[in-house]
Amino acid sequence: MIKKCLFPAAGYGTRFLPATKATPKEMLPILTKPLIQYGVEEAIEAGCTTMAIVTGRGKRAIEDHFDISYELEHQIKGTLQEYCLTEIQNVIEKCTFSYTRQAEVKGLGHAILSGETLIGYEPFAVVLADDLCDAKVGVLSQMITLYEKYQCSIVAIEEIPLENSNKYGVIAGVEIEKNIFKISNMVEKPESQDAPSNLAIIGRYILTPDIFDILRETKPGKGGEIQITDALLIQAQQGKVLGVKFDGQRFDCGSIDGFVKATNYFYKNQNQ
Repeated sequence: MIKKCLFPAAGYGTRFLPATKATPKEMLPILTKPLIQYGVEEAIEAGCTTMAIVTGRGKRAIEDHFDISYELEHQIKGTLQEYCLTEIQNVIEKCTFSYTRQAEVKGLGHAILSGETLIGYEPFAVVLADDLCDAKVGVLSQMITLYEKYQCSIVAIEEIPLENSNKYGVIAGVEIEKNIFKISNMVEKPESQDAPSNLAIIGRYILTPDIFDILRETKPGKGGEIQITDALLIQAQQGKVLGVKFDGQRFDCGSIDGFVKATNYFYKNQNQ
């Protein structure tokens, strides 16, 4: 069973400046919950009990959020606002949180490698909090069920317009079951004419522990950063990576348009 979920959370969130100058982008709220709490709740639903968070300077608010606030709880005890903390209190009770810092922001692959000390040598999940997903069965739950069958690295994929391929890692592969692809190639942020398909990787991964050794040997790629796509390509060439087209809806909350769409979607659903 996969019990640990890694959250890379050291990025600067520059697309949301000045809001993210002093507030971590992972703490931006969709309605009354920060993005990272949605991700943690999805991981808990999937059976994860340890949340490993890779942070950086200026991210202390994440640690404070997943901690008891004695003063606040005392202040609102017995008032109508007391119930507002029930969800986060349940989250804190159900899992443990551990943290490490990524000293330099050098790409998602480097962020994942920075979390090795929190994970150890076992398979683990990765959630990017700014990819917010809504599904009857959580996306991570769908992927872990698949992992139990195939015992290899798995990435969540979705169809995208080809003109957006330069924002994603894009895969090529063969469909071995309905919506499940054995990946043969993947390219980080290709231009549309160079994209191997219209199937893009989104921010959900199941990774086998040998990924850490591969990342240690991975040279900087696109943008001068260590890309998880390049490391996964090594596994894919050995036939050890699957892509799954998940059931559910995903919002790119790293963009203003996606953030607004997610807010409107969750507000509408809350009031139905």
